[in-house]
Amino acid sequence: MLKVAVATLGCKVNQCESAGISETLAVRGMTLVPFEEEADCYIINTCTVTGRTDYQSRQLIRRAIKRNPAAVVLVTGCYAQRAPEEIARIPGVGIVVGNAEKSRLSDLIRELSEGIAPEIHVGDIRSEKRFSSLGAASFPDHTRAFLKIQDGCDAFCSYCIVPRARGASRSLRPVEVEEGIASLASEGYREVVLTGIHLGAYGRDLIPTTDLEAMVRSVTEAHLVERLRLSSIEPREVTDELISLIESSGVVCRHLHIPLQSGDDGILAAMNRNYDAAFFRDLIRKVHTAVPDIAVGIDVIAGFPGETETAFVNTIRLVEGLPVAYLHVFPYSRRPGTPAAAMPDQVPEIEKKRRAEQLRRIGTAKRQAFAERFIGTPLAVLIEGRKEKSTGFSIGFSDNYIPVACGTACDANRIVRVMPGSFRNGRLIGEVIQE
Repeated sequence: MLKVAVATLGCKVNQCESAGISETLAVRGMTLVPFEEEADCYIINTCTVTGRTDYQSRQLIRRAIKRNPAAVVLVTGCYAQRAPEEIARIPGVGIVVGNAEKSRLSDLIRELSEGIAPEIHVGDIRSEKRFSSLGAASFPDHTRAFLKIQDGCDAFCSYCIVPRARGASRSLRPVEVEEGIASLASEGYREVVLTGIHLGAYGRDLIPTTDLEAMVRSVTEAHLVERLRLSSIEPREVTDELISLIESSGVVCRHLHIPLQSGDDGILAAMNRNYDAAFFRDLIRKVHTAVPDIAVGIDVIAGFPGETETAFVNTIRLVEGLPVAYLHVFPYSRRPGTPAAAMPDQVPEIEKKRRAEQLRRIGTAKRQAFAERFIGTPLAVLIEGRKEKSTGFSIGFSDNYIPVACGTACDANRIVRVMPGSFRNGRLIGEVIQE
């Protein structure tokens, strides 16, 4: 029986697809083993959003080859889609598979083992019209399930390689979304996270067209799952209706991740973002007015080409004044083929690193301040399977995305009410008051 190991880098969409790939391989009679073990085939599902993720992908590839030089090494994902020849030149790589061909991985593994598969199997992703969900029925070691409902992006931000690696926006039909959520709930999942490359574009490509709000409203009205969480949504796509659903449904988690990228209008224009700093500030305030306890996370890029010290200070001032719960900070990474890669006034690496560290310090303080607001306030916490190593405490997340550790022993995959009493090591600490 063929032993296969899968490693994943990057976003929740990649993670969702890897779970579906693993499930398909198991159904086809292959045995899944941890990536750290010897296998007959290694699959590396790569990311290419930054130069660092390219490097990490190559590290995993070489680690697999070293672990078993006789193994089939199959590389897929966004790095494989963007630079298939570059990956194929790595000695020991057996096959490179593009994003549109991921659904054929099990067939390609068997073909390669028989010596008949091509070395590179990567098509023109921008011409791809089909939506391939690669949906998984279960997510081992997770109490939250993920459902990919959208793929691709048509925004073409000047720094971003993703539209070239993921193709045009395509959506899962609403009936299949509802079936997918219902199926995951029937497997015992209390929370489903809806994921996509450009989630807010959901439904625009369908006939008839629809939108994210209509789909979310339909899911909540059908009571398909206890909790529904949304992954990243662009600022212009956080509509009044979506905010209202979060405020009133009792199902949609009080959590939004909204990319900011910069707080300087000149840099936002150079990035090809479709809003300015004032719009973003007003949006976050509107969200918090409607849903005061919501966790809003933001992405920020440090050191975009042309970002002067004044432009960076504008970002700092905006971020410091926003009622956000956390920051994801990325030093700008020059991506081949993007407009930003050819822009003048590239910021030195050491300066990008300094700016990123300053933003991360703000993010750490924001995360703690947000969590400490809820000391003494009961929170509904979904308990995960893992426990805190140092204390043995059960760990979970509130619906507004606060990590919580509770001293009371709790079974995984239960939603319990916890009274937080303190904040330590990045999480609230409390006791269960109601199961």
